Amino acid sequence: MFFFDKRILYIILAVCVVSSLVGYMSDFESLKALIFSVPGVLIAITFHEYAHAFAAYKLGDDTAREQGRLTLNPLKHVDPFGLIMFLFIGIGWGRPVQVDGRNIKRTISYKKAEALVAFAGPLANFITAILFTVIYALLIKFNVFASAGARGAEIIASILLYTIILNIGFGVFNLIPLPPLDGSKILKAFLPYNANRWFEENEKIFYIIFIVLWITGIAERIVFPIRTALYTGIVELVARIFGI
Repeated sequence: MFFFDKRILYIILAVCVVSSLVGYMSDFESLKALIFSVPGVLIAITFHEYAHAFAAYKLGDDTAREQGRLTLNPLKHVDPFGLIMFLFIGIGWGRPVQVDGRNIKRTISYKKAEALVAFAGPLANFITAILFTVIYALLIKFNVFASAGARGAEIIASILLYTIILNIGFGVFNLIPLPPLDGSKILKAFLPYNANRWFEENEKIFYIIFIVLWITGIAERIVFPIRTALYTGIVELVARIFGI
């Protein structure tokens, strides 16, 4: 366990938010995009954290259920600061789901259980993205956008598309194998004992690497091409299935 002065991080990120706000205030289209992305951000965080809680519960740990996290109520999962970061920086977080290893079923090791709980979050985001792509395809197939009018169609389409993109991006981002992201917990389940021990002993260094990648925007550059490829693949597959 190590300690990181979050006040420094908050100051840096606050500067980033203020900078983003200035840009939004001078660009109406960007501000409109921000507003349309709010539902997608809430959905991405809520389904991600709910999936963590659900997976832990199914593996025998009822800690999340007792804390009221086994729900799709966004208020139970959203971290205010993480939400602001998600909206203005493009990368944020929800309230972490606590897992008590002592409650995990003895039929599975804690490392494997931790990996399954961790993977449940990104998986939920990908499934959510697919479901909203199906909804979008159905609206097109049955001409709902045409009957909604130009303004209504723009709002509905924008919210759906942002929800799809944000869920894919959030899922991919969390699979980066660096602490405190889910990818690091998944990776540790596959590492040999000595490598796992070395990884945990140097967790502070990896955490700092993550912070640097995040603040400098390198993380977004890593996520962007993967997100784009998955988005294109999902949309094309669903379009073929529904013949649109």
